[in-house]
Amino acid sequence: MNIYNGEILIIEYFVLHKLDDDAELFRVVMHIDFDYFFAQVEERENPAIKDKPVVVCVYSGRGEDSGAVSTANYIARKYGVKSGIPISSAKKKLRDVESVFLQVNHTLYDAVSKKIMNIIRGYADRFEQIGVDEAFLEVTEQVDGSFERARELAAKIKKEILDKEEITFSIGIGPNKLIAKIAAGRQKPNGLTAVRPEEIEQFLSPLPVRKLVGVGVKTEKALHRLGIKTIGELAKQNLDKLTSVFGMTFGAYLHTAASGIDKSPVQQRGRAESISRITTLKENTRDIAEMMKQIEKLAENVHSKSMQQGLSFKSVSVVAVMEDLKMRSRSKTFQNPTKNLETIKNTARILLQQLLRDETEKSVRRVGIKIFNLVHDKEQRQLNDFG
Repeated sequence: MNIYNGEILIIEYFVLHKLDDDAELFRVVMHIDFDYFFAQVEERENPAIKDKPVVVCVYSGRGEDSGAVSTANYIARKYGVKSGIPISSAKKKLRDVESVFLQVNHTLYDAVSKKIMNIIRGYADRFEQIGVDEAFLEVTEQVDGSFERARELAAKIKKEILDKEEITFSIGIGPNKLIAKIAAGRQKPNGLTAVRPEEIEQFLSPLPVRKLVGVGVKTEKALHRLGIKTIGELAKQNLDKLTSVFGMTFGAYLHTAASGIDKSPVQQRGRAESISRITTLKENTRDIAEMMKQIEKLAENVHSKSMQQGLSFKSVSVVAVMEDLKMRSRSKTFQNPTKNLETIKNTARILLQQLLRDETEKSVRRVGIKIFNLVHDKEQRQLNDFG
């Protein structure tokens, strides 16, 4: 029985590719993980809040305490505030402390991330951005396979970003992506941890199994039931035993990863297939004007993100979560790519009207917008050359 599909998704970063074994021995990989990024950007923008608990929130619009914590600075974390908990719970934990609660500002964070990633990219032989605050760098050629030179390079990267963007982050260095990622989390915030190939077993062995990439709550509990609590204990397990419990793919991954083996390459990921945003309405409604106020804000957000990435779009979709929590959507595809904001807004209005005509009874709880069938400006220029 394999019930770990949700946890296995993260393993796509560490799929075992058939690389040359000798090449694997000489790899030097960095993993960069921005420290409490959203809250840190807010501290940079307003230094007066830096010594207070700072909590960045996704508000639902249904009251000042409705929604969830996106991230918190380390001062807030000392009080038990962490990502994903309700805003109301975070406020209770900080009720006796002067603290700052802020609305998440993706436009700002994306802009800061883009500047930082552009700087980091210049240090890499190969670069792979994972998210707005996370990236892998292959630096083997840059440092001639030297972990000592890699530490010096990491310190140089950290200094340049701090000087230019006033942002700190943690860096893990290892012989592969798996080890580099685990190492990056060892000395946060503002950490720098290097693990040489000969240090892998010593580094991994004492760590709890939860520290292994891809091991979530369900897997951790299942491993504990088997008497496996550390990565070292996991590495000693029989492969057949693990695959019988976790399935062939995930069981094999656990067996291999626990020994620190990972041959997945650092490579630039494909761009997003779509850009979307969704929000909760202040109250359930069928009022198109009220919903369009929110949709237009969301449209401006996705349009800004597409412009930053140099993308046009051919399709627009409107999403509605009804009062019974069932999701409904309507889409439109154009003949040619466009990057026009008004096109998104006008199309969204038409699609919303269509959706409400089809859904005649129930009110809407949440609304969202999505643009997809994305085309990069460079690709569009190439297509125009043949027009």
